[in-house]
Amino acid sequence: MTRPAPIVTDDNASFWEAARGGKLVAQGCRECGRLRHPPRPMCPECHSIQQETVELAGTGTVYSYAILHHPRNPAFTYPVIAVLVDLDEGVRIVSNLVGVEPADVRIGAPVHVTFETTADDMAVPVFEPDGPPA
Repeated sequence: MTRPAPIVTDDNASFWEAARGGKLVAQGCRECGRLRHPPRPMCPECHSIQQETVELAGTGTVYSYAILHHPRNPAFTYPVIAVLVDLDEGVRIVSNLVGVEPADVRIGAPVHVTFETTADDMAVPVFEPDGPPA
C-alpha cells in the first residue's frame, strides 16, 4: 500500500511541490530573514507577510523521537520512528526516520533527508542516519 498524499494548502504548496521534486525547503522572511517551518502566512518574528522559499541542505541531527506502534494504518510499516530533526539551518521539522532499527536511534545522531513517494505522485521528506549505528 502507498503512503497517503499530504494535504496541500495555499500556505504549504511550495513545500510539497519542492518535496515532489526531491528538494527540502523552508519559508524565509524577506524582511528579517528568519526561516520557518511549517509554512504559514506571517513571520512569527517581525509579522511580515513577505516570504520566499529557501532550499535547505537537508542535513541535521535528531532532537527527539518516539517509536509508534499504534494505531496501525496499513499504509505504514511498523514500528514508525517519528523524529524531530534540527536542520543545520536552524529549522526544526517533524518527520520519520527510516533505514535504522528502533533500538539504534539516538538523540543527537546526524541524519540527512531522502524522499518517499506517496499517493497522487507526491513525496514526503523522511530522514536516514549518516553512517553506521553508534
